[in-house]
Amino acid sequence: MRTFLLSLLLLNTSWTMAAVTVVNGDDWRLPSWSSPLDDTRFYSEEASPADHVDVRVIDLSWRQINPRKGEFSTTTADSAAGMQFPSLDDQRALPGKYWLRIWVSGQNWAPAWVKSDCNISKTWKDQEGQARHLPIWNSCVWKHVKDMYRQVLTGWGMAADPDMLFIQVPGAFYYTEFDLDIPFQAAKDGLSFDAFNTWFQAAMKDLVTIANGENSDPSDDYAWKLVYTGEDYPFDDTWSGATNLLARDAVQAGLGIRNGITELFNFHLNHTPAYGATIAQDGHIEINEDWPLLTDKRTIGAENECYNACGYHAKDLYYAIRMSNLKALQMRTKRLYVVPEDSYLSTYATHWDWVRHSLGKQRDNSADAWVALRTAQDKYWIDDHSHSWNGAPWVRNLERWLVQKDVGSDGISRRGSDHHVNEIDRDNGESWEGRLTDHANGQDYLYFFIDDLFAADFQQSWQLKVTFVDQGNSAWWVEYPDSGNRIIASETVSRSNSGKVKTATIDLPHAFFDNQMANAADFRIFNGGQEDLEVRFVRLIRKNRPAVTLLFQDGFEDPVK
Repeated sequence: MRTFLLSLLLLNTSWTMAAVTVVNGDDWRLPSWSSPLDDTRFYSEEASPADHVDVRVIDLSWRQINPRKGEFSTTTADSAAGMQFPSLDDQRALPGKYWLRIWVSGQNWAPAWVKSDCNISKTWKDQEGQARHLPIWNSCVWKHVKDMYRQVLTGWGMAADPDMLFIQVPGAFYYTEFDLDIPFQAAKDGLSFDAFNTWFQAAMKDLVTIANGENSDPSDDYAWKLVYTGEDYPFDDTWSGATNLLARDAVQAGLGIRNGITELFNFHLNHTPAYGATIAQDGHIEINEDWPLLTDKRTIGAENECYNACGYHAKDLYYAIRMSNLKALQMRTKRLYVVPEDSYLSTYATHWDWVRHSLGKQRDNSADAWVALRTAQDKYWIDDHSHSWNGAPWVRNLERWLVQKDVGSDGISRRGSDHHVNEIDRDNGESWEGRLTDHANGQDYLYFFIDDLFAADFQQSWQLKVTFVDQGNSAWWVEYPDSGNRIIASETVSRSNSGKVKTATIDLPHAFFDNQMANAADFRIFNGGQEDLEVRFVRLIRKNRPAVTLLFQDGFEDPVK
């Protein structure tokens, strides 16, 4: 039967198939032409060049910058959150690239004179007890904050400093993360959403204007270095969800964005308008590839270091690291905060190297497109009904320019066998990794769809890496079209019923991905027709450099030449 099928599929063709290779576990290898965009993709508190962490932080408090009204200092030291901050002069004297974080709203972060000058009588303690905070939305307080940012970014030239890659703003609330706990407390004392929102919308524009040198010269455009630290759909039980889209508004005003908890890869990070992403009606995450933040110079940041730190505990460490990095990349993260020890950079060096090669890449210069087949519970949407979809709160797959969908009369899959509950934290909920064919019900295929721009490299030589469970004894293979609309069957992949997770590397000679297959798919995986196949992860790889040379929009020359 197998010989007959191959003869039928390859009728009138003379293709030579390359041998299939199979390794245990994941296979993160990339083609030799691939390289990171630059050496600034990992950032942290301190640089660690041996770990490819080449971007350090400059931390400053508002009061060390502006100790007295009308007076600014680059020689004053201070501290916040138990950390010591040398003077700005001392921190800038160190070599290398840096990111900037200014601690603004805390009563002990702000200059003492501000409270009296603005007649502030009420402050609020953040949820972790780190500090009591001033009302940054107060017009007097905000005027002084703007004066400080103007001095730092324009007066001292830090916005134009090529070593300064980005600055987190507005610098308020717990750990400067702007999680809105403080405004919600203030609402109990009379702060209305309308008043807060009026300040917020104007404040984002203020920051853009300041970073751009008050619009005095179009060449002084540095607002792309601003990174908003809030999130989509903050946990708003005070203003009935009115704050849901503030992060999107910040991005639309011209800021970049950062998320601090992609370690919780199932939770609260799927429907994210600020990132151009939405959970579609079929439960897949759809990303608007034309969302300007994805392709311009602004930062999309994430943080993956709290696996056995920050009060979290990984039950399956490699799994937690792998999935959180896939989530960050699915969100199109350009820069990733890591801590060498807490992120286990050396323990899983091969995987982290793949991540570093992937950060910030776009469809025209990425070495691969991929999909992690899975179904996972996003517990945030159990209580928030402002967005819904079929099967909510369950979300399908993590996908980056490659999509697997249940389609047609023979491509409806079942959930996989790898079950995880409350990994890292109970908020992370339940997930089932992998998708299984369902031979008993005539569902023998898994169908895949490639982003049109990624697939448009028609002269490319393609390779597929399929991570699967070695269960059963029958062989499976990939079917794909060539430019003549002929369907080709790849070399077969044998199974030995070991129960291990393995990755098969399969060349796809003469593949031409133009939605030519059944269900308008680009290719499909066939289980062999007798025993079900469980697939965990699929990576489509460009074996050669992309044919088109572009100037990469992140502000760096595209290495693909």
